[in-house]
Parts: sequence; C-alpha cells; structure tokens
Amino acid sequence: MEVRSCSKCKRLFNYLSGPSICPGCKAQLEEKFQEVKEYIRENPSQGVTEVAEATDVSPKQIRRWIREERLSFSEESGVGIDCESCGAMIRSGRLCQKCKEKLLGRMDSLYGSSEESVVTKKQREAARMRYLDK
Repeated sequence: MEVRSCSKCKRLFNYLSGPSICPGCKAQLEEKFQEVKEYIRENPSQGVTEVAEATDVSPKQIRRWIREERLSFSEESGVGIDCESCGAMIRSGRLCQKCKEKLLGRMDSLYGSSEESVVTKKQREAARMRYLDK
C-alpha cells in the first residue's frame, strides 16, 4: 500500500487505485454526482454551465463524468463534448462511433480476427505427434 496526499483536502491516506483522493473526499464527490444526476433528470434541457451553477460543481468535473460515461445529457440540451480523435461532437465517452470502429479495425488487423485463430488451432491439433500403443 502506498501513502499519498489527497488532491482535494491534502490529508494523507492509504492509496489503492483510482484518483488520488481520500475516502472522505471520494464520498463527498459521489454525493455531488448523485445531486448532479438528479438535477439533470429534473431539468433535461439545461447545459453544463447551468448545471454547474445550480449544483455547485465545477464544469470541469461534470465534463469528466461525461467522459467517464457516468453522465449523459438529453438531445434537447445541446450538450456535447469533442471526440478525442477527430473532434466531432459526442454525447458521452471519449470517441465517436466512427473512431471506435476505426480503432477496432486496427486492433483486428493487429491481432488477427478470431476466425483465423480457430483455423490455426485446428492446424496445430492436426500437426501433433501421435504415439502408437505397443
């Protein structure tokens, strides 16, 4: 276990994983998240700045939750964030659908498709050494 200083309150705590915030600040942040989520449900047409002002949460934190796909706004709100690859407007996440498909295509070409692995497995099994019982 590693001891770190909380990035919010500067207290020392035993760090396990995730963001460098202590359990107390993490619980407060989760309470704020629930408050923001409820506000968005009640006011679906509000934008990020309006939600931030009403709930006393920074717009940066709200955008982080959108990137993490914990929050999403309705179509009528007009809220969107930029795709990290091409810059297209998306509702949540890091990449638009087009860039996700490109990335998957590159990964398939890099690692080979699953059909090829089945064929090579059959070829390996056919090429095994056989022993005769005496």
